[in-house]
Formats: sequence, structure tokens, C-alpha cells
Amino acid sequence: MSNPEAEAKKDLGNEAFAAKEFDTAIGHYSDAIKIDRTNHVYFSNRSASHGGKKDWKAAMEDAKECIKLNPAFIKGYYRLVTAQMELQDFDAAISTVKQGLTVDPDNSQLLKQLRLCKQKKAAVDSANKRTATRAASSNQQRRGVPMDASVSQEVQDLQEQLMATNREYQTVKANMTRSQREQAISKVTMSEMDKLPADSASKLYRPIGKMFQLSSRADVMTHLDETVEAQSKAESDLTQKLEYLERRMKSQQQNIQELTTAPSSTE
Repeated sequence: MSNPEAEAKKDLGNEAFAAKEFDTAIGHYSDAIKIDRTNHVYFSNRSASHGGKKDWKAAMEDAKECIKLNPAFIKGYYRLVTAQMELQDFDAAISTVKQGLTVDPDNSQLLKQLRLCKQKKAAVDSANKRTATRAASSNQQRRGVPMDASVSQEVQDLQEQLMATNREYQTVKANMTRSQREQAISKVTMSEMDKLPADSASKLYRPIGKMFQLSSRADVMTHLDETVEAQSKAESDLTQKLEYLERRMKSQQQNIQELTTAPSSTE
């Protein structure tokens, strides 16, 4: 049940948001959160207000908190994807869209965002590739050394490999964030379960795929323990993967630098 005092602060925030008074709106939503930080809507609305100010990093953080509090709240995914796209973290944005689509597979807004993410990502990747190629060619020209055709092709191949590695890095990074979020949700749920009396008659459900099954307290706690353990292992594996990809990108960057700065012939 919503806290009346917090709801009053939210209503004031909504009025300020409608008037595009985003700083004022953020203040009211922050007051609501201080009173009741378990309400996901307050974080969603504050995220939108940060977005109104183009403060996309703050908008992203509030959207993540919104989703953590209520993973079934579709608007939270929309807020997060919007912020991630503005920050040009397209791989993370695509991952977020796909996560939201597991909740509502036919959501038109998320499907539209997915198409937009892919289009923007392709455009940025293409622009980065052109910029890198021009920079390499310009570097050779400044040194008065024409770039050999075979070297130029090798540089282009390495640039494509670097872009592919970076895409993989961003995907693994997004998976890491999702794993950490799953752990946090499970731990919060376990904490709330511990508050229930041992003889509580409350009905408990645990997720099985996209469905929920009525389960005993012991079964739910076992499921949560297993989830935390599995996600903790996944996080460890993903950390190692990120470290490997960082080393690979560094090596690819060094190879490109060597090819574009080394003389193409000997004296």
C-alpha cells in the first residue's frame, strides 16, 4: 500500500514535470523516495526528470533501481533503454530491450526501441570505422609515406576485429550487469522472506520460466539460494571474460598503431 505522504510528494513532482520544471520535480520525487524507497514509480519518474535535463547517467541509475524494485514494470525498461541509447551504449540498450521483452514480448514501444537501437548502433559503428581508416591514412600521409594496399587492407581487417571485440565486450558487460541485478533481487527477496514469521500462512510463489508456482517457504528459499550461487559464479566467469577481452582489444589497438606508424619500406 502506498504511503500517503510519499504519494503527495509524487503528485507535486508530476505537476512540476508537466511544467518542465525538472529540477523541482527531481526534488519532490527525491522527497518521496526518502519516505518510501520501495516504490518503483518514484524512481521511474525521477529517471524521466533526469532525462528531461539530459542527465542521462542519473536517468540510467534511477531506471536500473526501478527495474530492481519491480522487474515486471515495463516503463522501467523503456527509461533505461532511452538513457543507454543517449549514452551510446547500444549493446547494453539492446540487452535491456530483450530483457523487457521477456516480460511483455509484444510491447510495441520496446520493439520500436529495439529497431532504433540496431539502426543507431550500425550508424555509429560505420562512422567509427570510416574515422579510423581516415586517421590511419592521414598519419601515413603526414609522414610522407603512402600506405601500401596490403597494409591498408590489414589495418581495415584489424579495425573490424577491434569493433567486433568491442561489441562482444559490451554484451558481456551487459550480462554482468544483469547477473548482478539478479543477485541483488534474490538477496532482497530473501531478506524480506526472513521477516515473515515461520508459521506465516502467506502464499508464496517462485518463478518457473514465465510462470509462477505456489511453493513452500523452504522451496522458495532453496530456489533463491541456488539463484544467488549460480549468478555469483556467472559474475566470476564474466569478470574473467571481460579481462580477456580488454587484453585482446589492447593488443588489437597496438597492432593497428604499429601498422600505421611503422615505415612501409626499408632504406
